[in-house]
Amino acid sequence: MTNLTQNKKSLSFEVFPPKKDGEFEKAFEVLDALGQLKPDYISVTYGAGGSRAGKTVEIASYIQNTLHIDAVAHMTCVGSKREQLLDVYRELKAHNVNHVLALRGDRPKDMSDEQYAARDFEHASDMMAFLKENTDLHLSGACYPEKHYECFSMESDLSNLKKKQDAGAEYFISQLFLDNDFYYTFLERAERKGITIPICAGIMPITSVKQIGTSITLSGSSVPKAMADILATYGDNPDEMRKAGVDYAIRQIRDLHENGVQHIHLYSMNRPKTTAEIVSGIRS
Repeated sequence: MTNLTQNKKSLSFEVFPPKKDGEFEKAFEVLDALGQLKPDYISVTYGAGGSRAGKTVEIASYIQNTLHIDAVAHMTCVGSKREQLLDVYRELKAHNVNHVLALRGDRPKDMSDEQYAARDFEHASDMMAFLKENTDLHLSGACYPEKHYECFSMESDLSNLKKKQDAGAEYFISQLFLDNDFYYTFLERAERKGITIPICAGIMPITSVKQIGTSITLSGSSVPKAMADILATYGDNPDEMRKAGVDYAIRQIRDLHENGVQHIHLYSMNRPKTTAEIVSGIRS
């Protein structure tokens, strides 16, 4: 796995597995295109309760063994028993994938209250501690610049983040944010809390109004005036909205770089053209 340090820039992408088996060929084409952009690593999302665990492994294996780019497989614990996690671990190891992003995950819709109360892991930090003790995986974790939506205070959220670091996380990847000031304040507070590992800034280009009702709402991220103005101006023109969203992401990343943020994680949404435009804009 790429060794992230505070004095060397990194760029990484997130992708998601296809929902249907017949879509794998297109997914590999997307990965080939993203691979040409030479990211430091590519992370692969995971279905709720592990519903797409096998597909995550297949995509991660392609990244690791065909593209020869470090793969980070998401692993969630909310719907998984200890032995299930170890089964996924063994499958990942068989495919030479050695790094996971350890997440609690969303409660599966078909999970009963009794099952939820009896789950093996309450928090991602609990799973991290288990994986650290029982596997040789490299671990990373998620963080929330504007606070996890279920947490009652930022201070409590930062305490949970410190637990993840203590449990073995080697770096964090942030939830998406659209206002860099939130991220800078978060970094200062994390440092005061004793967070010493790298924190990758999660950036998602907002290229359609629909994303405000899906990704943004689910993430709990706020929409600053600059983005609200873009939505108001270009929301009814898909082509112009996409261009404006790409430009916003480029300006956001350039500002992060100018303020000493070294690690950028692009939520690619499996869109290599948009991702390539952003990469070109920040590398020029």
